[in-house]
Amino acid sequence: MRYINLRDLTVSAIGLGCMGMSHIYTGHRQAEKDSIRTIHRAVELGVTHFDSAELYGPYKNEVLLGKALKGRRDQVVVTSKFGMVSHVGNPGPLDSSAENIRAAVDGSLTRLDTDYIDLYYQHRVDRVVPIEEVIGTLKELISEGKIRHIGLSEAGPDTIRRANAVHPITALQSEYSLWTRDGDDGTLELLEELGIGFVPYSPLGRGLLTGRIRSLDQLDQDDWRLGNPRFMNGALEKNLHALKDVQAVAEETGATLSQVALAWLLSKGDDWAPIPGTIRISHLEEDLLAVDVKLTAEQIVALDNVTQPVGGHHTVAQMKLFDRTNTHKDRRGS
Repeated sequence: MRYINLRDLTVSAIGLGCMGMSHIYTGHRQAEKDSIRTIHRAVELGVTHFDSAELYGPYKNEVLLGKALKGRRDQVVVTSKFGMVSHVGNPGPLDSSAENIRAAVDGSLTRLDTDYIDLYYQHRVDRVVPIEEVIGTLKELISEGKIRHIGLSEAGPDTIRRANAVHPITALQSEYSLWTRDGDDGTLELLEELGIGFVPYSPLGRGLLTGRIRSLDQLDQDDWRLGNPRFMNGALEKNLHALKDVQAVAEETGATLSQVALAWLLSKGDDWAPIPGTIRISHLEEDLLAVDVKLTAEQIVALDNVTQPVGGHHTVAQMKLFDRTNTHKDRRGS
């Protein structure tokens, strides 16, 4: 394993996204002991970066991670997220009020069975509560020892700059992969300017970039992906065909599709730390070998220009929760 810095937080170059062990994907109902074995194997292989959120389950994933890391807490970086669950009864899908943040962090600490969270993310930008107020509350939590670093998820450039002016932001977590390039809107350049690390989630395109999903019949009836545009209305078949560009590089390097997709991300920055998710030890072991895949400059360019998939990576309704414009208004005023 290699290790990188998200600003001043050291993590394994590849982390483990734990969401799928408890939430929305096929396999999330597997026996807890099997998920714990996967997490333990990750630690054995040098993974130090474990990503969770109160939303995942909800709550179940934090409990799982707390159990799995019992006795191993000082070896790892634990992250969680707040703001998509309201504990104080505020209406709407998002709540980053100070009252809710404090309720959320106390709940997460209990479920994770820990005294502190290494990296605490605002899960989605709350358009009601100014980001300056949100970061102010998180600064207080740092001074109280409940969290150590502040992160943002799916935040746009204006929000990132305003947040970082209040307190240094350690990392931005956003979807980014060979097939999702939202950060190319200027966000990635801003992160470099401000010294903020980048954590790409869904780096394997929710399984599409692995090449293993060949039919919707492989997915449980309640799998979230069945409502995702890249899997619907014949899109899956077209997207499987588009994998030929990635397959060509995989054949040149002797690596798997997953390893090529992750190696491409690792080539993009010394402070990029993708967090592929899996419930299986075999897939985990395959993914982590991506740190040893060496791509040539020509292969990186070829991957930069791979055929893009059919369908958006989220629905229109889901994209409304992404902070991708500077036109949001505070509902309490202007």
